[in-house]
Amino acid sequence: MSLSHSPGWVSMTQSEREVPPGEASALLATLRRFADHEPKPPAAGEPLRIITLPAAYDVCVQITRQHSRSFFLSTQLLPPDKRLAVRSLYAFCRTSDDTVDQCPQDATQALAAWVDQVHSPTAPPDNAVLLAWNDTRERYAVPAYLPDELLAGIAMDLTANRYATFDDLWLYCYRVASVVGLISMHIIGYTEGAVRYAIKLGVALQLTNILRDIGEDAQRGRVYLPLEDLARFGLTDDDIMNGRRDTAFRNLMRFEIARAHRLYEEAWPGIGLLQADGRLAIAAAAEIYRAILGRIERNDFDVFGCRAYVPLYEKLLILWRVRRRLRAEGWS
Repeated sequence: MSLSHSPGWVSMTQSEREVPPGEASALLATLRRFADHEPKPPAAGEPLRIITLPAAYDVCVQITRQHSRSFFLSTQLLPPDKRLAVRSLYAFCRTSDDTVDQCPQDATQALAAWVDQVHSPTAPPDNAVLLAWNDTRERYAVPAYLPDELLAGIAMDLTANRYATFDDLWLYCYRVASVVGLISMHIIGYTEGAVRYAIKLGVALQLTNILRDIGEDAQRGRVYLPLEDLARFGLTDDDIMNGRRDTAFRNLMRFEIARAHRLYEEAWPGIGLLQADGRLAIAAAAEIYRAILGRIERNDFDVFGCRAYVPLYEKLLILWRVRRRLRAEGWS
């Protein structure tokens, strides 16, 4: 099937499969060579700060509240133990991503040092995020290769700032988003067959993120939209870097938004394969994030001058609609 004739197309074999373990671990092993393995003692006169596990989880809750009000709201719908675990996952993902975005001059070294800490048998006693994350990972038996895939996705930002095709972009989306869904399933609980839906949902969420952040990413020198898609509409990566917003760009955005909507719909049956006490939270998180696409359209596709967001009243309306849809499916 030709991509140019199907705006919602995603290769079925590509979009539903997991990446075999191994490649990510090898990539991270290479990256860790850049890390400084010498332990850094506390500054003179400064005692080592030791954080208790409850306090570590509290830090993860605050990170989630501060950086994603939508995700914070959705996770309120989980049972308390799973809520804390998912928020520790969010804090781990956020902190991992920030090591690259907040250290542009020395991103490789910063990420290498972080990966080295993540792979350490024990978390530093003064690192709240790793303390909570390690506890979550062990408690819910998260396979070690999944966090490695996430970190490998973040490492891709060190060397790749353009993607030729959507299939090329898919691996990045899988690693930084679908893998988060796969980890979440270990926390929430799921039945056989859920994996392929989680992968699709992750790609949909990351594509939404890419479309919302086109302007911000361009300022960092990154264009995630596939070059083949740009060419289809007579655009180049330079047009994105220069903030071009004309009819051609709007048509490109409609194309990508249609693709994302189709992925959300194709991922929906996976909600029914989750443990019952996690369905509403995941469905709400997905649909609230999906609503960003509509906000982009309402902003006349201005992803360069304003950031699309979903206001609280709309989030609450979406939550009500999601409850109704789950009941209609017999999943509530």
